[in-house]
Amino acid sequence: MLKKSRFTPPQILVLGFALIILIGSGLLMLPVSSTDGLPLPFIDALFTATSATCVTGLVVVDTGTHFTTFGQMVIISLIQIGGLGFMSMATLFAFILRKKISLRERLLLQEALNQGSMEGIVRLFRKVLIYSLTIEGIAAVLFTARWSVDLGFPKGLYYGIWHAVSFFNNAGFDLFGPITGPFTSLTAYAGDFITNAVTMALIVLGGIGFIVMSDVMDYRKTKRLTLHSKVVLSATSILIVTGALVIFVFEYSNSKTLGSLDFGGKILASFFQSVTPRTAGANTLDLASLRQASQFFMIILMFIGASPGSTGGGIKTTTFTMLVGAIVAMVRGKEDIVFFRNRLGKERILKAITLTMFALFLVIFVTMLLSTTEDHEFLMILYEVTSAFGTVGLTLGLTTKLTVFGKVMIALTMFAGRLGPLTLAYALQPKAEKELYRYPEGKITIG
Repeated sequence: MLKKSRFTPPQILVLGFALIILIGSGLLMLPVSSTDGLPLPFIDALFTATSATCVTGLVVVDTGTHFTTFGQMVIISLIQIGGLGFMSMATLFAFILRKKISLRERLLLQEALNQGSMEGIVRLFRKVLIYSLTIEGIAAVLFTARWSVDLGFPKGLYYGIWHAVSFFNNAGFDLFGPITGPFTSLTAYAGDFITNAVTMALIVLGGIGFIVMSDVMDYRKTKRLTLHSKVVLSATSILIVTGALVIFVFEYSNSKTLGSLDFGGKILASFFQSVTPRTAGANTLDLASLRQASQFFMIILMFIGASPGSTGGGIKTTTFTMLVGAIVAMVRGKEDIVFFRNRLGKERILKAITLTMFALFLVIFVTMLLSTTEDHEFLMILYEVTSAFGTVGLTLGLTTKLTVFGKVMIALTMFAGRLGPLTLAYALQPKAEKELYRYPEGKITIG
């Protein structure tokens, strides 16, 4: 059926994700999914399923207190499928059934994993699967060992496995509502080194992308890293350190956030709050109590997001790096943008600019709409919309107060953020026709 389909890979990805969300919504509406035995309203089920499939983490009902074990398993399944991509899961079943991967399925995998070519795509998928399960397994063991002390072994094991999957896929869903109160995330573990370190490691590993992980793992043999990996690792490190420094400075004396922690706790919490806007959604500080400067800086980090081929969203670290490189080259009067002695093609710069403008227009448009329908502060709305676009899952408390229209718009923003604005644009555009002529070049004064 897939081979005969006339849909393009971007269209199949959009339809596939939409179908998974609808199935997830139906399952979450079942009375067996809710602890009160009542069906979850459709809009809330749709919002939750979209947030889980798009690995965001914004929730209108607390996951730990509202959903039964069945409902929680539905959510974590949607997170795993959404994080790896539904085509990756379909390919996994093809491997299990020893079915040959067709050319069209390879094209879909190429689109799903955000690759430039089909060369080695099935081999990369095998690595994606192995790395994901290995990292989630190690994290589950560490979480279990730590949380079993507080929760007992059975619950510690369940929480360990569940949160390892959630945090590696940068989803941000958590089950600590019954323990520390609804919508509290990891605030009770702000000073806990093991919980913070394992969670940050999962977020970073899930956010740098499978291409980079594969490249790093092969470094022993190749003794080299690709340009893509060098840019991603450099940008990720700089953004994390810069973010931690900014939050540490802005919040050092804030008694509602870092002020109540010792010096080591301040550093740990600063790094955690710098890492989590990279599309993770967990938090150890009360975000609503942060100073506005910190909240706005986190909006910038959320907009940048994770890296290509990862479980995260945003415009991506590589796009941001190319834009900065273009600015530096222009200021210095250079014609080429060069990273690690490699010149970037102009078509890549144009794609980076196009993606950023699409994303910027989307965030601005949705923020303007919600500013008229939601009676809340502008910064709170901008924070929510950017969090949804970057598939982050952080909120200043607006999610549970959204109107029906607001929930629909945020759900659509999460959907667009997970698939990417360009993928949606390619899916919706008519079939391209070859241009038979070119217009003469003109000049426009700039600046």
